[in-house]
Amino acid sequence: MTSTPMTHDPMNRRPATSTPMIINALGQLDNPNAPRSADAAAQLNQSSEQLTIDARALTDAHASGLTAVNITLGYTMGGLPPYEHTLHEIDVWDGIVREHAADLLKVRTVADLHRARESGRIGVVYGFQNAVAVGEDTDRVATFAELGVRVVQLTYNQANHIGDGSMAPANRGLSDIGRRVVEALNEHHLMVDLSHSGERTCLEAAALSRAPVSVNHTGCRALADLPRNKTDEELRLVASRGGFVGIYFMPFLSLSGHATAADVVEHIDHAVNVCGEDHVGIGTDGPVTSIDDLDAYRADLAEHVALRRAAGVGAAGERADTLPFVLDLRGVDQFRELIHLLERRGYRSERIEKILGRNFLDYAGRVWSKTT
Repeated sequence: MTSTPMTHDPMNRRPATSTPMIINALGQLDNPNAPRSADAAAQLNQSSEQLTIDARALTDAHASGLTAVNITLGYTMGGLPPYEHTLHEIDVWDGIVREHAADLLKVRTVADLHRARESGRIGVVYGFQNAVAVGEDTDRVATFAELGVRVVQLTYNQANHIGDGSMAPANRGLSDIGRRVVEALNEHHLMVDLSHSGERTCLEAAALSRAPVSVNHTGCRALADLPRNKTDEELRLVASRGGFVGIYFMPFLSLSGHATAADVVEHIDHAVNVCGEDHVGIGTDGPVTSIDDLDAYRADLAEHVALRRAAGVGAAGERADTLPFVLDLRGVDQFRELIHLLERRGYRSERIEKILGRNFLDYAGRVWSKTT
């Protein structure tokens, strides 16, 4: 495999054949430099309507070689009505995809992931980072599935009625309704994402689920002992049941709060050693487009972190000086740079292709196989 930049032909929109399939198990489509997005950065909740999916965001996504990305929509935290807000956010994203039909493709099936790559579009996977919108009515899972949601994360950092998040001190497992939610997600062939979950919630959900589960964006607690990272026991159980683990490009990869590209490689390597090379991928938790003015962004970040702390939704390791991305692994070259670093680590091309996208593709096939 080479790390030669992708060439993108605007006439047929087909990516260069040398580019591996790149699927970001949790990321963003946004131009964070645009005024609307920059203004939203300091707020506790950024809605999908505040995203800026403009020519730069789309051009950068194409230039990076990205095939598909799981984006976050719907209720995550705060005082919004969870179910109603989530339905509205799905409508917003349907509108975004329609508006940019030449560049974006809503992903419902594995075939759509292949179709996105073949047509030179970016596949958009609809996902939640909190399942509060299900409420006490598990029939809502069927509604979300019909509307095209394909990934449902059970909890955010705090506890909800389903289970405990990674920052919930009691570390309780799944509730009765939580078990029913997992069963409903299995019934409708949606991914059960255990990112942000507490340890017991993760272990119980992974053991209960009839289908493989995922941790779409995390790090390895054996390397950085922070609650947002997963223990080897959690990683091993998820993988042993056919699941998927995505490593993020986040400050939690280092106890210093200043993670580097080298830390990303270390966490990927550790996850591969624990899970096996068929179960590890990437879930960067960030956009492709880089922030241009880091000084201005740091001022907004300090306000945002303070708001998260005051609302009780922050994670251990979040500080005003911890950038929520890896400074030397960002922008349109982030995936090519990761390929280069993994090559230097001695990873063969087949293993790199698995990590960049094929493992997520195969995992999606095991879960979404009966979705329509």
